Amino acid sequence: MSTSLKKRTILLLGKLEEYYPTFKGGLTNYTSPYQLLVSTILSAQSTDKQVNSVTKELFSTFPDPQAFASASIIEIEQAISKVGLYRNKAKFIHEMSKELIKKYDSKIPTSLQELTKLTGVGRKTANVLLNDWFEIHEGIAVDTHVQRISFRLGLTNKIKPIKIEKDLMEIIPQEKWGRITHLLISHGRAICKAQNPQCIECFLQSYCPKNGVEID
Repeated sequence: MSTSLKKRTILLLGKLEEYYPTFKGGLTNYTSPYQLLVSTILSAQSTDKQVNSVTKELFSTFPDPQAFASASIIEIEQAISKVGLYRNKAKFIHEMSKELIKKYDSKIPTSLQELTKLTGVGRKTANVLLNDWFEIHEGIAVDTHVQRISFRLGLTNKIKPIKIEKDLMEIIPQEKWGRITHLLISHGRAICKAQNPQCIECFLQSYCPKNGVEID
């Protein structure tokens, strides 16, 4: 990555932070790192709204690994049936909960390497938990907003999330690795939408290759 791209990225970060000074995550019903982990697993290929519609009651019934591990998969399926791929997710959560109890004494690991050993936990899910709950920055959570906007802004030319993450980690200061995900999600929801992005209203026009800006 060139020095000029790094400088440009720092300027972009500053603009994004100025425009989006606070971020309220879309997932709202968790009160522990375990519940955030479950919520993030549920959010794959589902909207935050769908997840929130089930998690308040879900965590009232199943607040911790012990509750999920002792439940049947059918019971979990019924409790999360409003989210996409709920059958697979029920199996993941059931198995992951048993692994936490057996291998980690019900405590959530605080490293990317250990988290991604758990059933159903990929890099994105692990990074969300580490960045948002523990404030540990080992990587960058790449969701569809981060993927789309990073590409549009010329921060990467990759398609696969793990390669996008690697590119972003090279040009973004480590202390901002958690923040960048929220900034790009905010921008993706407000302006740089998947369909019909509001380019005319965008405060990043002068930095965007889509508007004819040349980058190194």
